[in-house]
Amino acid sequence: MENKKGASLMQVIYLVGLVFMFCLSLTVADYEEMALESVVAEKNDGNNDMQTYIVWVQKPASQKFSAESHEDLESWYQSFLPETDANSNQLTKQRMVYAYHNVATGFAARLTPEEVKTMETIEGFVSARPEKILPLQTTHSPDFLGLHQGFGLWEATNYGEGVIIGLLDTGITPDHPSFSDEGMPPPPAKWKGKCEFNGTLCNNKLIGARNFKGVGKDQPPPGPPFDIDGHGTHTSSTAAGRFVEGASVFGQANGTAAGMAPKAHLAVYKVCSGFGCAEADILAALDVAVDDGVDVLSLSLGGPSLPFYKDVIAIGAFAAIQKGIFFSCAGGNFGPFNRSLSNEAPWILTVGASTTDRILKSEAQIGDDKNNHFDGKSLSQPQDFDSTVSLPLPLVYAGSVGNQPSAFCKKGTLENVEGKIVLCETGGGVTNIAKGEEVKRAGGAAMILMNQETDGFSTLAESHALPTTHVSYAAGLQIKSYISSTSSPTATILFNGTVIGDALAPRVAFFSSRGPNKASPGILKPDIIGPGVDILAAWPVSVDNATQSKATFNIISGTSMACPHLSGIAALVKSSHPDWSPAAIKSAIMTTADVLNLAGLPIVDQDQRPANVFAIGAGHVNPSKANDPGLIYDTQPEDYIPYLCGLNYTDKEIQIITQQKVNCSQVGVISEAQLNYPSFSIKIGSNESQSQYYTRTVRNVGPASTTYNLDLLVPHKMGMSVNPGVLTFTEVNQEITFHVEFIAQDGAGKDGVAFGQGYLRWVSDKHNVTSPIAVVFD
Repeated sequence: MENKKGASLMQVIYLVGLVFMFCLSLTVADYEEMALESVVAEKNDGNNDMQTYIVWVQKPASQKFSAESHEDLESWYQSFLPETDANSNQLTKQRMVYAYHNVATGFAARLTPEEVKTMETIEGFVSARPEKILPLQTTHSPDFLGLHQGFGLWEATNYGEGVIIGLLDTGITPDHPSFSDEGMPPPPAKWKGKCEFNGTLCNNKLIGARNFKGVGKDQPPPGPPFDIDGHGTHTSSTAAGRFVEGASVFGQANGTAAGMAPKAHLAVYKVCSGFGCAEADILAALDVAVDDGVDVLSLSLGGPSLPFYKDVIAIGAFAAIQKGIFFSCAGGNFGPFNRSLSNEAPWILTVGASTTDRILKSEAQIGDDKNNHFDGKSLSQPQDFDSTVSLPLPLVYAGSVGNQPSAFCKKGTLENVEGKIVLCETGGGVTNIAKGEEVKRAGGAAMILMNQETDGFSTLAESHALPTTHVSYAAGLQIKSYISSTSSPTATILFNGTVIGDALAPRVAFFSSRGPNKASPGILKPDIIGPGVDILAAWPVSVDNATQSKATFNIISGTSMACPHLSGIAALVKSSHPDWSPAAIKSAIMTTADVLNLAGLPIVDQDQRPANVFAIGAGHVNPSKANDPGLIYDTQPEDYIPYLCGLNYTDKEIQIITQQKVNCSQVGVISEAQLNYPSFSIKIGSNESQSQYYTRTVRNVGPASTTYNLDLLVPHKMGMSVNPGVLTFTEVNQEITFHVEFIAQDGAGKDGVAFGQGYLRWVSDKHNVTSPIAVVFD
């Protein structure tokens, strides 16, 4: 029983780690309830055993369903539901929550476990399980990414005009200036979506808005999809917000706010609240979005690693890419721990988070020596702090002034800190904001917030209840040592404002989830990293009470913020190359990524050590290069079927994903790493061949007559052979297949090294096309 409890707790902690930053104020008990209960609170007919189940079924070969009308399909779905009395038809309709038409063959319904057991005997039934609740996971970032008004990629793609980005999130604030349609053309003729806002709140920018939160078939409509949490407004404006001058928060990060694709259209589907996102709602929104005609889907949400046939996002994404829709997802906020990713399917772009070179800088100065100071961050920077108190102030470590949890500055734990600067530690199940509130409650004058060891040098700029600076773990240890060394420790906090020019940017955020890929180890994840730390974007209300206008913004962090950056960039590439498949766009983004920072050195992680491929994937997105990749690795939806067979899924499990009958004995089986993916992830162990052989096919999308030469960085204890070693193209869209052999050397995996990394790069006079390589020694 102890092992089961431990595993359960780890699962709960994992879910907590994935939740977007502002949701961390919930307790572990709250998330344990979310993780271990599988249903949303819902009305039922007095039956406490009734839950929302997602039911997967197989269409009968003898029956054809109209593509124009869904009535026949829905009637067939209803035939699986129980009939209980004379009013059975009405009861059956009330049981049905969603009938899926596009992204899944199945439905969501309110059922008891006994009714599901009975349903298993009905012909066409495949499987059923209770739904889960999945957690949610900029004035400067366009400039940092090389996007500039009037020239370059923005001008070449007309800022993403004509592309429709669909976002599943907490809704939107429709009258925010970021969603103005001034100068915007009408949506493309293919658009079939609708707006649930009244009046003119939808426009040529915000062309669709639907609410799926708490809605079900034959239930009262839940109302328009207004965003009361802020997350959806922030992600929407990050992906496609218009230019808004004079954006700032607490007077910091002043500039012109803009999304990645300022002229792309937006369609918003509300599926989440601050407490999470129900799987049935997610599937229903994807079902509608695919039919509406979106070009890009962006989901800053996700749960723990699952087999793809149990992952509603992976299932919905597969249907989307079959319709040519690019699918981008947040990779999760449970870094820096390995194997902590969400959204690992190869048909999804899995996005990790990084910093930009903008720092909202503050400092902790200890003692009387002005040279004894430690850099930190803070969003709220009171300029009158030094005039309201007599600096320096007494300094105290929270862990020495209260009961056991006081080091984390938990509510009610601090005492004897009046007028002092308090050193608090991050973690302990308490949000950073709540720590400052506790210091203020206890009469403290200011707070120094120090990282845990796992978070290293990676800090956040947040809005605190009192003057604060967030410093690294190393700085915190030195401050602790100083406090212990003197009977009268003192400190000062200095606020330096917005500073541009961190030479080590981009850095991997400490919270960004890491590989290897648990669901499919032969596919390297994450795919890419992008800006996700201290990102300024639209917000429903003013957080600093500095403005009465609707141009309100906030600065927050998470892979939730990185994902819409990549969604918007994908929209730019789609605008420039409308005939490219989702896999081609993903390849272009990955093979052109940067692996060096602004200083020309390898991108670093939270410990300021070179980040590995399980942290950065292919590297940091470079939008301009992604629009002109030279070569692309393409994959069609049908190519994934032999890959899924290679995962040892059953034919029925694959059918849940593909919505078509599959016979693996007929279509064949390939290993995971044989998929035509823009990266390599292989395993060397006692049960694997010491020599592994793979093929890749590239298509020329650059100049017609081009020669590419091979450049290899061979992983630790490996040999590699690539044939041919030169690729010579004579036509645009010409394809060439090359073969790669990985040969384990003597002693591979026996010297204590857990993995190796390298790259395979094709180099022409105009392009570098790079595929990262990961080798795990087992």
